[in-house]
Amino acid sequence: MTAFSPLSDTRLPAYQRLRDDIARRIAAGEWGPDDVLPSENKLSAEHALSVGTVRKAIQQLVDEGLLERRQGSGTFLRKPAFDATLFRFFQAREADGAPSIPSSRLISRERVVAPAFVAAALGTDAVIRIERLRCLSEQPFLSETLYIPADRFPGFETIPETEIGPLLYPVYLDRFGIFVARAEDEVRFGTADAATARRLDIAEGAPVALIERLAFAMSGEPVEWRIACGPADRFRYRSRIG
Repeated sequence: MTAFSPLSDTRLPAYQRLRDDIARRIAAGEWGPDDVLPSENKLSAEHALSVGTVRKAIQQLVDEGLLERRQGSGTFLRKPAFDATLFRFFQAREADGAPSIPSSRLISRERVVAPAFVAAALGTDAVIRIERLRCLSEQPFLSETLYIPADRFPGFETIPETEIGPLLYPVYLDRFGIFVARAEDEVRFGTADAATARRLDIAEGAPVALIERLAFAMSGEPVEWRIACGPADRFRYRSRIG
């Protein structure tokens, strides 16, 4: 029998303790996104719990978006594509109306001392700053500035650009073993400064929408702060109520 973590709160119901234990093992890297998790029967035997209790724990992790069930294959880590969710705000469509993920062009990558507000968010001022431009049909679409902790992403600034695609989170996972489990977005509006205006080919002072994001690893530790900026007339927000 596999015991629960010593840190497990014995006041919690068994399914919740198992949920926390599985999440802890995922955070420790015991399973990757392409590894099938143990079956419910095996987890039941390991922890001396009923299959129903195990199923309830697994379902909670599925509901939270951490795991996914694949019919006929088993249960796996879900690979969130949070990079792509920016485009629920900025509709990314080609000239023929087809949805698309914009291309990405790296402008710069360098180790810097983080601004105070970024250091407060990430818990360190030793960071790598990434500047990139997202384009759609070869036209500027979004300007992004990202900061990642240098000690969690050693050497990111020297990875050949050809090995970094339009979505960064798969690179974080494949190269550094960091699985982005969740992210928080905050949307606001402002005006384009001179550098942003040049990148987006708009007038300085033109209205822009800004999406500020803080992304977290499985452990709950913040691993990326970014701000994406795009012309306000490309911004869309839709909410369904009821």
